[in-house]
Amino acid sequence: MVFGTESVIPVEIGMPSFRVSTFDKETNEAELRLNLDLLEERRKSAELRQTAYKCQVAKYYNQRVRHRSFLPGDLVLRKVTLSTKEPNAGTLGPTWEGPYKVIKVSRPGTYWLEDLDGKALFTSLECRAFEKVLSVKVMRTHSRPK
Repeated sequence: MVFGTESVIPVEIGMPSFRVSTFDKETNEAELRLNLDLLEERRKSAELRQTAYKCQVAKYYNQRVRHRSFLPGDLVLRKVTLSTKEPNAGTLGPTWEGPYKVIKVSRPGTYWLEDLDGKALFTSLECRAFEKVLSVKVMRTHSRPK
Protein backbone atom coordinates (compact mmCIF):
# COMPACT_ATOMS: atom_id res chain seq x y z
CA MET A 1 0.00 0.00 0.00
CA VAL A 2 1.31 3.40 -0.99
CA PHE A 3 -0.61 6.44 0.28
CA GLY A 4 -3.77 4.37 0.81
CA THR A 5 -3.76 2.77 -2.65
CA GLU A 6 -2.25 -0.42 -3.94
CA SER A 7 0.92 -0.10 -5.96
CA VAL A 8 1.22 -1.53 -9.46
CA ILE A 9 4.14 -3.91 -9.78
CA PRO A 10 6.29 -3.87 -12.96
CA VAL A 11 4.92 -7.22 -14.14
CA GLU A 12 1.41 -5.71 -14.33
CA ILE A 13 2.68 -2.79 -16.44
CA GLY A 14 4.14 -5.02 -19.15
CA MET A 15 1.35 -7.59 -19.12
CA PRO A 16 -1.97 -5.94 -18.29
CA SER A 17 -4.02 -7.49 -15.51
CA PHE A 18 -7.72 -6.97 -14.82
CA ARG A 19 -6.99 -4.20 -12.35
CA VAL A 20 -4.76 -2.27 -14.78
CA SER A 21 -7.00 -2.79 -17.83
CA THR A 22 -10.16 -1.57 -16.04
CA PHE A 23 -8.48 1.56 -14.63
CA ASP A 24 -10.27 4.79 -15.59
CA LYS A 25 -8.76 8.17 -14.68
CA GLU A 26 -12.10 10.01 -14.50
CA THR A 27 -13.82 7.58 -12.12
CA ASN A 28 -10.69 6.84 -10.08
CA GLU A 29 -10.93 10.09 -8.08
CA ALA A 30 -14.60 9.44 -7.24
CA GLU A 31 -13.86 5.86 -6.18
CA LEU A 32 -11.00 6.99 -3.93
CA ARG A 33 -13.31 9.55 -2.25
CA LEU A 34 -15.98 6.86 -1.80
CA ASN A 35 -13.39 4.55 -0.21
CA LEU A 36 -12.40 7.35 2.19
CA ASP A 37 -16.06 7.86 3.13
CA LEU A 38 -16.50 4.14 3.80
CA LEU A 39 -13.27 3.94 5.78
CA GLU A 40 -14.81 5.45 8.93
CA GLU A 41 -17.70 2.99 8.72
CA ARG A 42 -15.29 0.06 8.41
CA ARG A 43 -13.33 1.31 11.43
CA LYS A 44 -16.50 1.53 13.52
CA SER A 45 -17.57 -1.99 12.57
CA ALA A 46 -14.08 -3.30 13.39
CA GLU A 47 -14.23 -1.55 16.77
CA LEU A 48 -17.62 -3.15 17.48
CA ARG A 49 -16.26 -6.60 16.59
CA GLN A 50 -13.22 -6.03 18.80
CA THR A 51 -15.40 -4.93 21.74
CA ALA A 52 -17.66 -7.96 21.32
CA TYR A 53 -14.62 -10.24 21.23
CA LYS A 54 -13.17 -8.69 24.41
CA CYS A 55 -16.51 -9.12 26.20
CA GLN A 56 -16.63 -12.76 25.11
CA VAL A 57 -13.08 -13.40 26.37
CA ALA A 58 -13.85 -11.68 29.69
CA LYS A 59 -17.03 -13.75 30.10
CA TYR A 60 -15.11 -16.97 29.40
CA TYR A 61 -12.40 -16.03 31.90
CA ASN A 62 -14.84 -14.93 34.62
CA GLN A 63 -16.72 -18.25 34.43
CA ARG A 64 -13.66 -20.03 35.78
CA VAL A 65 -12.58 -17.51 38.41
CA ARG A 66 -13.12 -18.68 41.96
CA HIS A 67 -13.82 -15.63 44.09
CA ARG A 68 -12.54 -15.84 47.66
CA SER A 69 -13.16 -13.53 50.53
CA PHE A 70 -12.14 -13.85 54.15
CA LEU A 71 -13.40 -12.09 57.25
CA PRO A 72 -11.35 -10.99 60.26
CA GLY A 73 -10.94 -14.03 62.51
CA ASP A 74 -10.88 -16.59 59.67
CA LEU A 75 -8.02 -19.07 59.66
CA VAL A 76 -6.11 -19.42 56.40
CA LEU A 77 -3.10 -21.27 55.03
CA ARG A 78 -0.47 -19.28 53.14
CA LYS A 79 1.15 -20.69 50.00
CA VAL A 80 4.86 -21.36 50.39
CA THR A 81 6.89 -19.25 47.95
CA LEU A 82 10.56 -19.41 47.04
CA SER A 83 11.33 -16.66 49.53
CA THR A 84 9.53 -18.40 52.42
CA LYS A 85 10.57 -21.95 51.53
CA GLU A 86 13.11 -23.71 53.72
CA PRO A 87 16.34 -24.30 51.76
CA ASN A 88 16.59 -27.97 52.73
CA ALA A 89 12.90 -28.80 52.06
CA GLY A 90 13.49 -30.06 48.51
CA THR A 91 10.66 -30.86 46.12
CA LEU A 92 8.67 -32.84 48.67
CA GLY A 93 8.48 -29.92 51.10
CA PRO A 94 5.16 -28.46 52.24
CA THR A 95 3.09 -26.44 49.79
CA TRP A 96 1.20 -24.50 52.45
CA GLU A 97 2.28 -22.94 55.73
CA GLY A 98 0.26 -21.77 58.66
CA PRO A 99 -2.47 -21.59 59.83
CA TYR A 100 -2.69 -17.81 60.10
CA LYS A 101 -5.51 -15.67 61.40
CA VAL A 102 -6.92 -12.78 59.34
CA ILE A 103 -6.58 -9.58 61.41
CA LYS A 104 -8.09 -7.03 59.04
CA VAL A 105 -9.16 -6.52 55.45
CA SER A 106 -7.32 -3.52 53.98
CA ARG A 107 -9.22 -3.68 50.65
CA PRO A 108 -11.08 -6.47 48.83
CA GLY A 109 -8.61 -9.28 48.22
CA THR A 110 -5.83 -7.93 50.49
CA TYR A 111 -5.47 -9.08 54.08
CA TRP A 112 -3.29 -8.60 57.16
CA LEU A 113 -2.38 -11.85 58.94
CA GLU A 114 -1.03 -13.02 62.28
CA ASP A 115 0.03 -16.48 63.40
CA LEU A 116 -1.78 -18.35 66.17
CA ASP A 117 0.69 -17.00 68.75
CA GLY A 118 -0.44 -13.44 67.97
CA LYS A 119 2.68 -12.37 66.04
CA ALA A 120 1.57 -10.21 63.09
CA LEU A 121 3.10 -10.60 59.63
CA PHE A 122 4.71 -7.37 58.48
CA THR A 123 3.06 -7.15 55.03
CA SER A 124 -0.44 -7.35 53.62
CA LEU A 125 -1.02 -10.24 51.24
CA GLU A 126 -3.35 -11.01 48.35
CA CYS A 127 -5.96 -13.73 48.77
CA ARG A 128 -4.83 -15.77 45.75
CA ALA A 129 -2.03 -17.11 47.96
CA PHE A 130 -4.48 -18.29 50.66
CA GLU A 131 -6.60 -21.33 51.30
CA LYS A 132 -9.26 -21.38 54.00
CA VAL A 133 -8.74 -23.69 56.99
CA LEU A 134 -11.83 -25.46 58.28
CA SER A 135 -10.49 -26.23 61.73
CA VAL A 136 -7.15 -25.98 63.51
CA LYS A 137 -7.84 -29.31 65.21
CA VAL A 138 -8.17 -31.02 61.83
CA MET A 139 -4.97 -29.29 60.68
CA ARG A 140 -2.94 -30.53 63.63
CA THR A 141 -4.16 -34.13 63.36
CA HIS A 142 -3.37 -34.35 59.65
CA SER A 143 0.01 -32.63 59.71
CA ARG A 144 3.21 -34.65 59.40
CA PRO A 145 5.48 -35.02 62.42
CA LYS A 146 8.77 -33.15 62.08
